[in-house]
Amino acid sequence: MTETTEQREQRCQKLKRLKLKGIKPYQNLFKPTHQAEEIRDKFDEKKESQVKIAGRIRSWRAHGKATFAHLEDFSGRLQVYFNFNQLGEEKYGLLELLDIGDIVGVEGKVFKTHRGEITVEVKDYSLLSKSLRPLPEKWHGLRDVEIRFRQRYLDLLSNPEIKKLFVTRSKIIQFMRAYFDGLGFQEVETPMLQPIPGGALARPFITYHNALSRNLYLRVAPELYLKRLVIGGLEKVYEINRSFRNEGLSSQHNPEFTMLEVYKTYSNYWDMMELTEDLISKMASKILGTLSLSYQENKIDLTPPWRREALLELVKRYTEVDFRKIGEEEARAEAKRLGLEMEEDAGKWQIMEEAFKKFVEEKIVQPTFVYDFPTSLSPLAKKKEDEPELVERFELFIGGGKEIGNAFSELCDPLDQRERFKEQVERKKKGDEEAQMMDEDYLLSLEYGLPPTGGLGIGIDRLAMLFTNAYSIREVILFPQMREKGREGG
Repeated sequence: MTETTEQREQRCQKLKRLKLKGIKPYQNLFKPTHQAEEIRDKFDEKKESQVKIAGRIRSWRAHGKATFAHLEDFSGRLQVYFNFNQLGEEKYGLLELLDIGDIVGVEGKVFKTHRGEITVEVKDYSLLSKSLRPLPEKWHGLRDVEIRFRQRYLDLLSNPEIKKLFVTRSKIIQFMRAYFDGLGFQEVETPMLQPIPGGALARPFITYHNALSRNLYLRVAPELYLKRLVIGGLEKVYEINRSFRNEGLSSQHNPEFTMLEVYKTYSNYWDMMELTEDLISKMASKILGTLSLSYQENKIDLTPPWRREALLELVKRYTEVDFRKIGEEEARAEAKRLGLEMEEDAGKWQIMEEAFKKFVEEKIVQPTFVYDFPTSLSPLAKKKEDEPELVERFELFIGGGKEIGNAFSELCDPLDQRERFKEQVERKKKGDEEAQMMDEDYLLSLEYGLPPTGGLGIGIDRLAMLFTNAYSIREVILFPQMREKGREGG
């Protein structure tokens, strides 16, 4: 029998003894009047006051007829003092049936010990929830990544910094809502189940609706539905959305993730750059209190204006290949020279994209807008009038290869959009599972007229990584997807 099993059995025995004494070990009648932080911060006001607090027992020190413990609620920890003379023999004797990890409610008077610790002298207490398993070893916290991500509740109980991390994530979302509401944007909701997945080059999840007798897809992005709303007259919209992509797991990818998408009429991708740097810099000032932050081994300065770099010029700088001036065969030869692993029939823009990922991305540490992408890689963006092989699109990189955002001047021409969709359909026929489908309903909506529009998407998980110095996306998602136990790669 392992130590943990023995400890659980001991706690189960205590549970039986409590029930035999007529004590209900799982109650829901206690109503706290204060939290730990409030009592600590306002001690001068609360001194000698009667308060009720509830929390989990995190420490326990019994000394004959006096017992000290710390209760922890969401706000923090507070010491409580159980006294034999105050509680009486029967009530004090029941303390032996309590364990670290139990959730209790106490009522009593606030005072300060001779050592200066703010404490509640307990007049009465109630067991609210008996813990049948011991908490992780307290001195070193919970460090096993597998356990932390699979049993996030233990991670939160054991590592205080994790709780702060998710508070920061919540503040990011709260700030986004306040920011866009303040600019007169309308928050909307669009379908997660879609008959045709669109809005991004990604492999979708497929499900089946019995009543409709048809396949549906978890959305890979809300873009096409949001632009339908713009066509309908909602000129400034945003959605904080969950999207799903049937892709591999990595430090930057989880199949379920959270995005912000924003659309504003009579704007373009340059306007979206200004909006993005204003949003994130003001967010950092509000939440972090600074525009300078550390991410892994890098020092990041979020002070606007941020760098703006043309994609093809960056690739040329780091690879000495000017993809504007070469053809398909020459591009394949350059791919071999650069050591890129590509399909034999890969096009030059696919090769350029791979060269950017391999030789450029990780070198972009300070916030940088990389703009003007190949049209073939951007089926929903407006072409540049003077260079139709490229579109008005940017991606935002911060922190050494971290793509934080993506934005377009949106494609408004329904005839051009149809041709782009046709190209995507051909790619899908050739085996490209990330290519988009033909969406006739979206094309129909475009024929009623999409105003000139700028669109922006920001990955909230990756932004939370940046703000909390988290290496892996799984650190900032409460319940990340994990491989089955025992499977290679864990």
